[in-house]
Amino acid sequence: MSSVAQFLQSQHDTAFSFEILPPVKGKSIEQIYRTIDQLKQFNPAYINITTHRSDTIYRETQPGTFVRLQECHRPGTVAIAAAIKEKYGIPVVPHLICSGYTQQETEYELIDLSFIGITDLILLRGDKGKDDARFMPKPGGLSHASELCQQVQDFNRGRLIDGSSHEMLSDGRQFSFGVAGYPEKHEEAMNPDLDLEALKHKVEQGAGYVVTQMFFDNSKYFAFVERCRQAGITVPIVPGIKPLGSLNHRTMLPRTFHIDFPEPLARELEHCTSNEQVKAVGIEWGIAQCRELRKANVPSIHFYSMNAAAAVEAIAREVY
Repeated sequence: MSSVAQFLQSQHDTAFSFEILPPVKGKSIEQIYRTIDQLKQFNPAYINITTHRSDTIYRETQPGTFVRLQECHRPGTVAIAAAIKEKYGIPVVPHLICSGYTQQETEYELIDLSFIGITDLILLRGDKGKDDARFMPKPGGLSHASELCQQVQDFNRGRLIDGSSHEMLSDGRQFSFGVAGYPEKHEEAMNPDLDLEALKHKVEQGAGYVVTQMFFDNSKYFAFVERCRQAGITVPIVPGIKPLGSLNHRTMLPRTFHIDFPEPLARELEHCTSNEQVKAVGIEWGIAQCRELRKANVPSIHFYSMNAAAAVEAIAREVY
């Protein structure tokens, strides 16, 4: 497979893929290995590795005196991608984000990735800082994912951010990337049409495919794909699926990701009184969702597997 984008654009049965979260600072990679060992039986076409911004924290050194610190809670995306590639031979797709990064820091990550031969990426703006009212780029950073797409394309053309040239991509290799799409609209978009306009701009900047935010109503995914096609967005659109697993998902997921539960699912969740009951409902719902998506021959079903490897396994056993 020359790139994930090319694979998704090819003729194939609906693929299986999933996303992992780097461990917090001080934790080992073994939990990630356990998740992959659990899910590799479904022949994942690729594995995504998320990236999270570093948030500023303040530490009190003596009463009334605080020191400003920058703490990276989840380091190691590039190193984890390299480790998975070496250990499993499965294509890996690290995330690059604008949030909390300067253009120079992003360039260094591109250089590191080019050295280890990892050229598949997901490019995202990323979340705002936890104490910020709105998204604020780090000084020297980028404000939009489309700008990050442009930086990667400039790197592909041999240009660094200082205007100099490089020769780090050899044998015709270039970075290939996907971007995020929102069937229920990005929380900051003023309306769905402007949201779609922003997505189209990212595709025009070179995105080879789109991965959607989680959704629980397949009709919203299918309507989103149709709207994309009408707008001239022709790249593959991969549905993102999140298995439900705890009581707090009933309120946390709609609040955090600005999504809705369809009425039948909401009614089932209302009757749940334990995490295990929510998990059972989530697996049943996920199986039905994924069966319908496979029947529609979507290019891949991408699972958000954070704290949900067992549920993903249960769903995949019934679907693949």
